[in-house]
Amino acid sequence: MYRIITISIVLLFLTSCSSIKKIETFFTPVEREPLLLADPMLEKLEPMKWIIITSENAEEVFAKLEEQGIDPVLFGLTDSEYQLVAKNFAQIRHNLKTKSEIIKAYKDYYEKDKDKDKDKETK
Repeated sequence: MYRIITISIVLLFLTSCSSIKKIETFFTPVEREPLLLADPMLEKLEPMKWIIITSENAEEVFAKLEEQGIDPVLFGLTDSEYQLVAKNFAQIRHNLKTKSEIIKAYKDYYEKDKDKDKDKETK
């Protein structure tokens, strides 16, 4: 027990005499790099020709297609399913617009300081 107290006191005196060096910290700002992101754009779509087939014109439409050398195949949608296709395309357009706005906001954030620097240089 006596030894533990003696060792503790000796250690206390030894550590109190030591000096602690202060650590210098410094800050160097890093310039924001411009984003090299292209605006998301929908490529030019191929033109499509829609043929509306009803029970009254089905034979006539199939005959015209056969005359043109086109295999008359029918991919059908009901009117409610066509509305779903229209809704899906609307959601795709909305998503594309949202992504464009996000990219624009990132570009504004990362490149706004450079625009301010250019304005100061011209003044």
